[in-house]
Amino acid sequence: MENINKDYTIDQEGLAKFAKATVSTSLNFSDLFGALKVRLGINRDNYKIEPGIYRVGNPNSESDVLVSANYKLSFDVLRKNLEGLNIWILVIDTKGVNVWCAAGKGNFGTNNVIKSIVENSLSTLVTHRRIILPQLSASGVAAHKVRKFTDFKPIFGPVQARDIKSFIELGYKATPKMRKIEFPMKERAKLIPVDFLYEKYKLLIIMAVFFLLSGLGREGYMVSKLISTSLFPMLSIFGGYFFGIVISTLMLPYIPFRPFALKGAFWGLLFSVILNQFFEVNYLETISMGLVSISLSSFMAANFTGSSTYTSQSGVMKEMKWALPFQIGFMFLGLVLFIISKFI
Repeated sequence: MENINKDYTIDQEGLAKFAKATVSTSLNFSDLFGALKVRLGINRDNYKIEPGIYRVGNPNSESDVLVSANYKLSFDVLRKNLEGLNIWILVIDTKGVNVWCAAGKGNFGTNNVIKSIVENSLSTLVTHRRIILPQLSASGVAAHKVRKFTDFKPIFGPVQARDIKSFIELGYKATPKMRKIEFPMKERAKLIPVDFLYEKYKLLIIMAVFFLLSGLGREGYMVSKLISTSLFPMLSIFGGYFFGIVISTLMLPYIPFRPFALKGAFWGLLFSVILNQFFEVNYLETISMGLVSISLSSFMAANFTGSSTYTSQSGVMKEMKWALPFQIGFMFLGLVLFIISKFI
C-alpha cells in the first residue's frame, strides 16, 4: 500500500463543509429512549449513525480529532463527555458494532481507520497529524501502519470517555487509572437485559419441548398430565437460564473457576439442589432436570464472554472447544433421561 496522505490548506469558513452535523453534548429523550431499547435488545443491530465527520462545539483546523465507532450508544457516550470542548469526531463504519467488539472482529481495524482518514479528507481538515482512538480499539489497530500510510499518528486515549478532557489536558497522556479496565457489578448489570432477551426464543423452544414431553407415561400420552407434572421441568429450565445470565453475571468475580462455563455450571447445580427441596419427583427426573439446568446455566454464562473484559478472543475459543460439547452432552442426556423417567 502506498502512502496516500496528501496535504492541502483550507480556510476556516470551509471547515464546516466537512462535518455531517454539529452534535450536542446533551442527550435528549430520543437518545435516552433509544439507549433503553438497546439495553432491552430492541433494534440493537440497527442502532447506528452514518459514518463521517461530526463537530462538537466550534472546532478549527487545530482542534483534536477523536475516532469513534458508528454504534450510536458508543457515539452518545463519547459526545456527552465532551462538554466545553471544540472537537472533531471521525466516525468509522463498524457495522453498528461497539468499539471493543468491532476491534476484535476487525471492523475497527487498521485498514478501516486508514480508509476513513482518506475518504473524509482529514488531512485537509486539520493542520496537525494526530488522531485519538479509544484504548479498547488497540487490539484491532496497528498504529505504525496508520502513521505510515496516512502520516497521522494514532494516540490511544483512556478507557472511559469521561477521562477524555483530563487526557487532553495532560498532553495526551493517560494515568494508570485511565488505562485500567474495570467491570464492576453495576456495569455488568447493564448487560443483563440484552443477554436475557437475546436467547429468549431458544428458551421458549426448550420449555415447549419438555412441556409436551411431560404428558408421556406408562398409560400412554395424557394431556391432563401436562399441567400437573410440567411445573418442575419448567422451573428447572427457566432457573438454569436465569442463574446462568443474571446470577452468574452479578457474581462473576466471586466464583473461583476461571472458565465462564464452569461458573455457570456451579450456579446451575446449586439452583437444581435448592429446587429439589420443594418437589418430590423420581430420582431419574431429578437427575435429568439437574443436567438440563447445569447445561443451560453453563451455556448462558459462557455466552457472556462476548460482553466481558475478563476474557480474550483466544481464551474464549479455547474454552468453547471443551465447554460446548459438555453443554450439548448434558442437555441431550438430560432430555433422554427425562423421557425415560416418565415410564418408571
